[in-house]
Amino acid sequence: MHVVEASHPAQRVDAWAVSNAHCQAHYQMLAEAEPDVLCRVLNYFALQFLVPRQVSVQREDDLLAIDIVMDGLSWHRAQVIGEKLRNLISVCSLELRPADAARPLAVQAAAQ
Repeated sequence: MHVVEASHPAQRVDAWAVSNAHCQAHYQMLAEAEPDVLCRVLNYFALQFLVPRQVSVQREDDLLAIDIVMDGLSWHRAQVIGEKLRNLISVCSLELRPADAARPLAVQAAAQ
């Protein structure tokens, strides 16, 4: 027997926008307060070997207010992840903006 070293990339390459500048994306979500919703949201980042810079969650009655700040994404990749998050059945709304912008620029979803 011998040990096999797993080599995982530190970050998954953004194949759609290799030459695009990277930004810091801020995701703001409202989701139903279900026991597994935070795991499902964070799983979208984990599947791409991404670790958020900051995660903040607050429960407000039957909803979770989830804020995630992620570094090192092209804006296109941030939008793709935002669309996938928006499509989770428990996510009621999602706003995505560059972390230094005052207003959301891209993905906005109404309550489903």
